Order: sequence, then structure tokens, then C-alpha cells
Amino acid sequence: MKILVTGGAGFIGSHVCEALLKTGHDVYIYDNFSDYYLPEYKRDNVKHVQFTAKECCRSLVIVEGDIQDSEALDQCFRQHSLDAVIHLAACAGVRPSIEDAPLYIDVNLMGTTNILECMKNHEIKKLVFASSSSVYGNSEKTPFRESDAVDNPISPYAATKKAGELICYTYHHLYDINTACLRFFTVYGPRQRPDLAIYKFTDKIYKNESIPFYGDGSMGRDYTYIDDIVSGILLALDWTHTGVNLYEIFNLGESYTVSLKDMLKTIENTTKKAANILQMPVPPGDVNVTCADISKAKQVLGYNPGTPFNMGIEKFVAWYEAERLIKI
Repeated sequence: MKILVTGGAGFIGSHVCEALLKTGHDVYIYDNFSDYYLPEYKRDNVKHVQFTAKECCRSLVIVEGDIQDSEALDQCFRQHSLDAVIHLAACAGVRPSIEDAPLYIDVNLMGTTNILECMKNHEIKKLVFASSSSVYGNSEKTPFRESDAVDNPISPYAATKKAGELICYTYHHLYDINTACLRFFTVYGPRQRPDLAIYKFTDKIYKNESIPFYGDGSMGRDYTYIDDIVSGILLALDWTHTGVNLYEIFNLGESYTVSLKDMLKTIENTTKKAANILQMPVPPGDVNVTCADISKAKQVLGYNPGTPFNMGIEKFVAWYEAERLIKI
């Protein structure tokens, strides 16, 4: 198949593109290489994807464009006979969304609507949409289930992801677009964004800098290794081809929670270095805990994550030492 991956130069996107190429698909990356973090990191990601395309003898097309640019998007759809879309592009991050809510609404809602309009106009019927565990807000009931009410987001980012699920449903209903909305739970691994905790903590440990440590360390996250997320995305893509009139929401997580203090301890043990902690209050928008009920994804998609947290951290640190530490 010919698959368009928006945000394909990013952390998750570049891994997805490589996996698609390895399984025999042709890939079309649509990415604006934004400066949310260093664009050179995204261009490094693309180099890995290009190497994989060459190795697998598959077609790879890279389109540098913004999902807010409806004309550029339409041109991309017109030029390529696409079979499906994996929509990962978005303004990411809970805390930055509080500082610039209008930007997040413009990119994440209008950008997603532009994608759906192009799919409608060019009769593309298969969509995988990247949502987020942040839609569950500060729910006290764990694990989080897809059937839980998610009407109380506590950040603009979370609100845009919930709204994205709703607009995807509307286009599914009106135009028969088979859609899988995937709620990702704290994805980590090689090529992780540098603003995320595991990367940030590791980076500051190696640089002997103080680590901002929020609260008492009891906050917990369902950390999900990148290979498991990619597996879930590809399974969801396959699922969109199994029938007609399909729309479902799936949690993609590991289904267990690691506290902030245990996460830091695992990094310290792996790097064999001690962290310098700077105690700070919990910032607005941060949820207390996340934990995914993945029974639906297991049953419907065949999703089966299998990367223990300590093993995932070992793989991340090995990548960091090889790809980032040499540049410090």
C-alpha cells in the first residue's frame, strides 16, 4: 500500500515509517520540520528512514509541508494515489499548550480537519489517528478504559486530542472513513523528543545538571516502549482494512504504572550515575497517574506489548550514549 504518514520525521513517526517500509509498503512523509525541538534531530530521523527504504527497495517520498496549509496538503493528495493515512502530526506537549492554547487549537484541530477534508475529497477510506492518554484527565479510576467518560481535560493539548477523536468520528460517519483512534500512553525509546522526562533526566544526569523533580515522586505513568507502540499502529492500520463502517478507540500502553521516583532510579541504575534533584511543585495540567486497560486492543487488534521498563531504559540509554552523548 501507499501510506501517508503525517509527522513522519518525528520520534514516533520515523519508527512507524521504517516499520511500514520493512513490511513492504511505500511511504509518503508529510512533515513541517518545526522548531519545537531541534529540526536537525528530525532530519537525522529521516536519514534512518531513507536508509531503510533503500535497504528494503521501497519507495519513500518526503514532502515538507504544514498540515495547516490546506492547498499544500491537497496537492500532496492529488499527486499520489494514497491508500491510507497515519495521522501523527500535531503540536505536542501538555505544559506548552497552556502557554499557547490558540496555536494548539489551530494545528491540532484545523490541521486534522484539513487531513480529513483531503481524505474525503480524494476518497481515501483508511485512517489511523494519534490521540493521547491525556484525554482521561485526572481520573481517579484506574486502569483507564476506552469507555470511561473523558469530558474533563485539564490542558488545551488534551482537549484538542479529545476533539480530534470527535471530528474523526464525524467524518467516519458522513464519508465512511474507517478510523482507529489510538490513545498513546507516554511513549519512550530511541529518538525520543528531548523535552520528555526520560530524555531530559538522562541528558541532565550526563551533563551533571540539576533535574527538575515535580512533587514527591509518587506521580506515575504507564510508559510504553516505542516498538510496542509501532506494533499497535500497524495492527490498527491492518484493522481498518477488515471491513466497512469501522470506528473504534484503542488504548496503547504497557498496562502498568511506574512512579516518577522509580523511573529516575531506573535511569540512575542504568547509567550508573547519581542525579542532582531540584524539587519543584507539580505544574498545572499534569495528571497524577496514567494506566491503560489494553484488553480491547489485545482482543480486537492482537496488540501484545512486551518490553519491560528496565529493558526499555537500557535500550534508550544505549541509543543516547551512541547518538547524543558524543555531541555533548
